[in-house]
Amino acid sequence: MKLHSYFRSSAAFRVRIALALKGLDYEYAAVHLLQGGGEQFADTFKAINPAALVPVLEDDGLVLTQSLAIIEYLDETRPQPPLLAADAAGRARVRALALAIACEIHPLNNLRVLGYLSKTLGVSAEQRSAWYRHWVETGLAAVEAMLAGDPRTGACCHGDTPTLADICLVPQIFNAQRFEARLDHVPTVMRIHRHCLTLPAFAASVPALQPDAE
Repeated sequence: MKLHSYFRSSAAFRVRIALALKGLDYEYAAVHLLQGGGEQFADTFKAINPAALVPVLEDDGLVLTQSLAIIEYLDETRPQPPLLAADAAGRARVRALALAIACEIHPLNNLRVLGYLSKTLGVSAEQRSAWYRHWVETGLAAVEAMLAGDPRTGACCHGDTPTLADICLVPQIFNAQRFEARLDHVPTVMRIHRHCLTLPAFAASVPALQPDAE
């Protein structure tokens, strides 16, 4: 099994957490998203992922892209421990929380969007950071509301064991902290984030501990 990853990519971070929770060993293949204009644009990499995005997971000849699809594949092929709830309503809630981050927050603030704002639209560094913080802060406020008022929220987003929702939440908080977004308005989110980082699978997957960390 080989994971094509970049240490700061939150999408790749999600997959690293899932692999660690499953106890799966893998080869780490670093793809530097900035060096030389971005190694993800090399023909060799685009041959395995035409979208020029990380992560990519290779598993016994199968090439998988898109972090949430990869994680659900891992959950179906290596079902223990499960990363979704046992009941249909719970699974829907876990997916809704995960998608609130992966689809509503992350796409507005990924490297491609930030680069377009700066290089094509001529947005200043200050304006770009304001854009980032606005969408992260408002998006996380919605996640906070989903978590804080629901009795199904436990030590983790859904109950007391990590799910797909936590796998998405923790990388997003790392990015938010990196860009100095305000987080005092999301106490439940931050409580869960702190708890998850006490778990070995999350702690081992943080950007600073990856082979390509700078």
